[in-house]
Amino acid sequence: MVNDFEQIQAFWSQLEKTLDQLLESQHESHFDADRLLEEYRERLQKIDRNLTFHFERDDEEGPVEMVFGCDGYPESIHSVLSLVSMAPALRGIEFKAFNERCNPVPARVNLGDEICQIEDYWCSLRLIEGKLQLAVYLDDMPDILEMDPRVEAVMIFMDALIGEFELMTRVWTLDWYELPVDPLDFGLFPLEDLRDRFDVIKEQVKPLGITLH
Repeated sequence: MVNDFEQIQAFWSQLEKTLDQLLESQHESHFDADRLLEEYRERLQKIDRNLTFHFERDDEEGPVEMVFGCDGYPESIHSVLSLVSMAPALRGIEFKAFNERCNPVPARVNLGDEICQIEDYWCSLRLIEGKLQLAVYLDDMPDILEMDPRVEAVMIFMDALIGEFELMTRVWTLDWYELPVDPLDFGLFPLEDLRDRFDVIKEQVKPLGITLH
């Protein structure tokens, strides 16, 4: 714990010293400072190998938000919360833990050459023996999920719908299946309806974690 505390302090000290350099390279929420960003990543890895970050900006006048996460690994939630709890107050940038719900939920996500529409995805949500089981259904599901940009798009949609923290701590399993010809016949519902379905039953679930299959 002492070592983690020192590593967290070292990360914030480095960011504070280099913040002007970072902000000077800013273009909207993008930064042309690859070497500096890589240094941040390396320091975060020393704290916890699952720590990640990205930048967001709600409007042109507001501060940039540096959002920290843990790539869906619930064992690293504490590292994210500890890191952000020690964040200094700095002008021009704010620090947040995890991707929060957003309104409106994006209708599409642009991932390189592929545009993914939320309306293309269906899911099921079941409470079984006190555990919440979420399944997502894709057309032409790939053998290797990580190779399909639609998987990343769905994770972005789900963060926007229910929030990254609750996705990790309320959902016990997340499974992926081939989309049937008639989803309604299988009791499925559109992904865009997930927030309403989730909010109805989430309080019946003790905060647990997420297992990807």
